[in-house]
Amino acid sequence: MSQAQAPERLLEAVDLSAGYGSLAAVRNLSLHVGAGEIVALLGANGAGKTTTILTLSGELPPIGGEVRWLGEPATRPLHVRARQGLSLVTEEKSVFMGLSVAENLRLGRGDPALALELFPELGDHLDRRCGLLSGGQQQMLTLARALAGRPRVLLADELSLGLAPILVGRLLEAVRRAVDTQGTGVLLVEQHVRQALRWADRIYVLQRGTLVLEDTAASARGRIEEIERSYLDDAAVQ
Repeated sequence: MSQAQAPERLLEAVDLSAGYGSLAAVRNLSLHVGAGEIVALLGANGAGKTTTILTLSGELPPIGGEVRWLGEPATRPLHVRARQGLSLVTEEKSVFMGLSVAENLRLGRGDPALALELFPELGDHLDRRCGLLSGGQQQMLTLARALAGRPRVLLADELSLGLAPILVGRLLEAVRRAVDTQGTGVLLVEQHVRQALRWADRIYVLQRGTLVLEDTAASARGRIEEIERSYLDDAAVQ
């Protein structure tokens, strides 16, 4: 994405503090996701990434600051925002294990044909019960259902968790395609820096709940060792 472009801001955090009860795991965070871009939110375990994404989605209420969705303060819960085009994919694979792949696709909000266009590999397993799929295939189905709904914004939490790098690349390739063809905005929570930088347009790095870096992915590729060291430093403190 050219830096000269200024994509429409779809989702924003403004001086956001978030956490559980009165305990803030994230403090004074400002970030935004625009149409047609992948934004990677990076950081070590415990940095506050999942707390951020759950608060942006409406699953957690902010402690302070504000979430803005489609240009307005966001106070409604996730199911309302979902009807307006916000999709959340958590690190837990959200498929119905007792149903077939085809039945899972039909239960989604989107077009099953689009899901199979993005992931033609699923076409060989349409009649297979999802409980018999591999973890990677289940994650592929979860993401296929989300993208087939043509969301305005996709929040994706740790798509790579427990998966082989080649499969992670396949998932992120499909995300990139949806961004480029549908104008979807994506906030991608990741621990794997190099995979994220390969596909992202911009990045934010969290360290112990505080934003320590905002950059374009192109620029950050030249600082990858510095970013990875920040992970190690953060993990050593925990």
